[in-house]
Amino acid sequence: MSLTKEQIAGVKGRGFLLNRGTECFSGRLVAAAGVYTPEALHAIAECAALFGNGKVIFTARLDAEIVGIPYEKIPAAEAYMAEHGLSFGGTGAKIRPIVACKGTTCVYGNIDTQGIAQILHDTFYIGMRDIKLPHKFKIGVGGCPNSCMKPSLNDVGIEGCKTFAFDADLCHGCASCAVAKACPSKAVAVIDGKAVTDAGKCTKCGVCVGKCPFGAVPKEAESACRIYVGGTWGKTQRMGTRLSGVYSFEEIPMMIEKVILWYKENGRAKERLGAAIDRIGVEVLEAALASDDLLLRKEEILAAPIPE
Repeated sequence: MSLTKEQIAGVKGRGFLLNRGTECFSGRLVAAAGVYTPEALHAIAECAALFGNGKVIFTARLDAEIVGIPYEKIPAAEAYMAEHGLSFGGTGAKIRPIVACKGTTCVYGNIDTQGIAQILHDTFYIGMRDIKLPHKFKIGVGGCPNSCMKPSLNDVGIEGCKTFAFDADLCHGCASCAVAKACPSKAVAVIDGKAVTDAGKCTKCGVCVGKCPFGAVPKEAESACRIYVGGTWGKTQRMGTRLSGVYSFEEIPMMIEKVILWYKENGRAKERLGAAIDRIGVEVLEAALASDDLLLRKEEILAAPIPE
């Protein structure tokens, strides 16, 4: 059979992407936070054997793609995965599947990345899946400034950090400063008998927490999040803008919802969030995020057409 453009576009909206040079498709399965149970992996393997060419590819955003599904077998593949609690999707001008690094278990992780990503998955990928946006909208969660998940290259990126203050009064000015030795950013140096932190270099990664034997850096520090907005990579590159301030876990969903509403109201068709920020100004965005006006006008904003 020869597929029409309408047929190809129709299944793309359901998470099936045409394989180059064929009339078969890769079906993109979405797992919250990129976490798969043994049962889910078994079902994916069975689906690949039954309806695809036996191959499964994991994308850069942790989705499992079953390769080589003929067009006529797509409904059967959908039904099979639905029986196992999984669904195809993750395409279109809307909120894409949430990605997270393994910060939940990583020794450098400052936050429960997968726990946060699950909340964001339920709230936005599922809760707002019918909301059409000007363009695709990616959310990434990273556990620390090592940036393995590249949160600053997402439309919204969450980065875990530690909030603490260096207590100079407790510093003994050790010739071999344990804090300076631990700091991966080389932000700490002993000057005139006291450890001095270069705020411009310190990333609040938390590696130095508890390293000072005299308590100049506390043994425990509170975890928090930084937020990046407007990041993108590919044909057009833009490093995400880090919002002012540091945010608690509880504030993250509300802040992301405000960013989405601002983008829905101000972004033009086929314009990424970063381009809209550059056109309008990050100061305007931050001022809008500082109030609850966007949330109060949520229904109005979501119902309005996307500006051309």
